Amino acid sequence: MANLLNEERFLHELEAELAIDSVTGQYHELQDYLVKEIEEIGFSASVMHKGGILVTLNEGGENPVLLTAHGDTIGLMVRHINPDGTLKVCKVGGLYAYHAERENVFVHTDSGRVITGCIQRKNASVHVTEDELDKEVPNFDTNSFVVLDEDVHSAEDVRKIGIDIGDYVALDPRFEYRNGYIKSHFVDDKALVALLMEFLKDVKDGKIKLSRKVYIYISFFEEIGHGGSAIPDDVKDFLALDIACIGPEQTSDERKATVFCKDSRFPYNQDLVKELSAAGKAAGADYVRDIFTPHYGTDADPALVAGYDVRHAALGPGTRASHGYERTHIDGMQNVYKVMCEWISR
Repeated sequence: MANLLNEERFLHELEAELAIDSVTGQYHELQDYLVKEIEEIGFSASVMHKGGILVTLNEGGENPVLLTAHGDTIGLMVRHINPDGTLKVCKVGGLYAYHAERENVFVHTDSGRVITGCIQRKNASVHVTEDELDKEVPNFDTNSFVVLDEDVHSAEDVRKIGIDIGDYVALDPRFEYRNGYIKSHFVDDKALVALLMEFLKDVKDGKIKLSRKVYIYISFFEEIGHGGSAIPDDVKDFLALDIACIGPEQTSDERKATVFCKDSRFPYNQDLVKELSAAGKAAGADYVRDIFTPHYGTDADPALVAGYDVRHAALGPGTRASHGYERTHIDGMQNVYKVMCEWISR
């Protein structure tokens, strides 16, 4: 019988992770939270110097495999403090202004104070600037700014409340769960981090038996391309858990698992694609195979670029509106869990 995801526990974990801002490079709070939770489950966690968490399971097993999901998210950084007290921001990772406009944000200052605000157009009132709103495309360089929830009217006012160049700006995830659908910013990739936390609990409870040595790796630099560039030397197989983007000519579906065949960088290892497909059939999972171009990659790719002699693969739930207000379904998460657990138990 296929392993089943504890849905209530998974959703609770996902909501807790989403409540912790973790724009790429801003990893400390989420890392600390996850390390504490891993230790409470009953495993030891080591922390990487650049940021990242590594857990070793079944240490005496052979043919080591690494399972990874990334805890970092796309976001913004303060680029300039404008004379009127608004903030010019630049993107960290692939966050575009049309996905961020009108979203509430959290500005993280060096002192630890978090200041709220909203991303708006320079001219945001339809009653007096309708023509400009219709013609302009949102752009962080020209017309989309952070308006702070503070009584500030100048750059000096802003600096007095502790904001400076380089401060991280995180979007409110706006998590909702409706009729099985998971809606939030940053389903990519906190849904899969939460899935790995559930995997650890099921291994500890004896529900999943491991024959191989298994590394669980939570990276914090996937969104800028080097999360998977440093891994244990003895890893033989690298499975990245990440979202499967829905779009024209894609087979991915919110209620299904997707086995990745290729992304915009490389084809995935053909043998592993076949193994994951066979595992999906054996587990009775509803899954498809798909290709993601022209703008997609996972943490498995930089491991190859870094020179590691590994087979690499990727698996994930069908997800709408990648890097925007994303949506997947609990059935998709169940199917990913079935495929992963069947494959890792072989």
